[in-house]
Amino acid sequence: MSWLPIALVAAPLLGALIAPATRDRAVTWGIAVSAVVLALAVTLAAVFDHARPAAMQLRTDRPWIPGLGLRFHLGVDGVSLPLVVLTALLTFLCFVHLAGHPPAGGRTGALVVTLLVLEVGMIGTFLALDLLLFFVFFEVVLVPMYFVIALWGGAGRRAASLKFILYTLLGSAVLLIGLLVVWTEAGTLDMVALAGRHGSGIARSAQIVAFLAIGLGLAVKTPMWPLHTWLPDAHTEAPTVGSVLLAGVLLKMGSYGFARIAIPVLPEGAAALAPWLGALAVVGIVYGSLACLAQRDLKRMIAYSSVGHMGFVLLGFASLTPVGLNGALFANVAHGLITGLLFFLAGAVKERYGTADMRRLGGGMLRRLPYVASLLTFACVASLGLPGLAGFWGEMLALLGAFRPAAVVSRPLFLVFMAVGGLGTVLTAAYFLRMLSRVTHGRPVETIPPGPPLATAEGVRAVLSEAGEGAEPVEPVAAAAAVAALEREPEAVVDGGEAGATGAARALGAGAADAAETGQGKRPFRDVTAHELVAWLPLVALIVLFGLWPKALLAVTTPAVQALLGPGVAP
Repeated sequence: MSWLPIALVAAPLLGALIAPATRDRAVTWGIAVSAVVLALAVTLAAVFDHARPAAMQLRTDRPWIPGLGLRFHLGVDGVSLPLVVLTALLTFLCFVHLAGHPPAGGRTGALVVTLLVLEVGMIGTFLALDLLLFFVFFEVVLVPMYFVIALWGGAGRRAASLKFILYTLLGSAVLLIGLLVVWTEAGTLDMVALAGRHGSGIARSAQIVAFLAIGLGLAVKTPMWPLHTWLPDAHTEAPTVGSVLLAGVLLKMGSYGFARIAIPVLPEGAAALAPWLGALAVVGIVYGSLACLAQRDLKRMIAYSSVGHMGFVLLGFASLTPVGLNGALFANVAHGLITGLLFFLAGAVKERYGTADMRRLGGGMLRRLPYVASLLTFACVASLGLPGLAGFWGEMLALLGAFRPAAVVSRPLFLVFMAVGGLGTVLTAAYFLRMLSRVTHGRPVETIPPGPPLATAEGVRAVLSEAGEGAEPVEPVAAAAAVAALEREPEAVVDGGEAGATGAARALGAGAADAAETGQGKRPFRDVTAHELVAWLPLVALIVLFGLWPKALLAVTTPAVQALLGPGVAP
């Protein structure tokens, strides 16, 4: 019995239990606990026998509920190892970011506890080798992520968090039905034994039903079109750390389920439904890209880009080939790194400008914030699949898998899927380059933020505040001075029309001048901070590493993928 998998789950759980006692040092405690978990994950990768990545290693197998034959069974192989390390890394970087950016809603200690509980569920999902234990960890993440969005999110946080929990709970209910069908037919919940059988002992009809139910449950979390509609709202309203973990890890839990459970355990069901999975995948690729072209909000655009990128992951799975599955697993990791970096940067932009609306950002970011803008450009170029960066290999291998799919599916149909997916890569480049041209390039343009008429002091407060209940003004002292100036000269503003806008602007100018006289209200429009560099540079380094040396990841996943597919499915 190995102690490492148990320690990886127990460390953040114990940290969450002790965190309330740390009070003012909660973030420091979160950094320390997540650093321990990251060290354990790195140790796990170091002691892992890379000569046998297809074998399940470092296993812990103890009785859990003996009456039902359930076991507390944990382990790791070449499929799960990269995701365990990715989860530990992103959680640690989120705590580092949190140290320099306290949550706007306060209650920092509660957020630390919530993130540590979230880490328990995320890592446990990738380590679990019992179907019911997998389901338990899969569900553990829902409640903490709900609270992350609902308590520390933006203006529409309540609706977004409710939509998130309803969609994911419904998906989980369907997933549970599929797992119970497998249990009823196979007589075991041991994922290692089930994968080794490659569907033996489960009737074809039962496999199709189980794959449909499990696939739908996992597709909600992935997310697959048309079950994706909870994602843009959740990403837009979540705080930065919530968006990073949601995109970087939670979406991977759904796609991981396809590789770990649906395809190896139910190969006949996978073969029957793979064309449908591929069709929905390519629709998601094109739909996500077109939706990105229509977005004004930077975070929302990145959220829709995830729908498209995860479509490539699903297309790789649908090909049922080692190349396609390798591409899907590679894209999983690359998407976690790149989109995590993108959401860190989107949060930084919103904090500095007071908005994520690309029209209100006004362009010229390379002049104002050269380092932030350069990193944003790098992340966008990586996300659109530039060769030499991590985003290229996953999409290329997924398309190659569709070019030569498994013999059990129609090759002409998958050639169509490949062509549509190729169109998606062009659209991806289009929306990212369009965004960069509007935000980072050009000359800085000072724009008047759109909003309610500036006819009253309340109108000024509404415009100067970030949109959202309980949000703080972008420039608190300057806003207060502007409101005071407007209250001193109410006659300066008339209702509506050009005169009203002019009077409001005059009042705003007076308020800014008052703030300048007192030396207050000028929050520095600073470039990258030390905390941000520590949180972002590891992601940059890994994106470059896996882009230039893809074998570092493919050497771990390839033998494991071939073992999962088995001789009956692999061409």
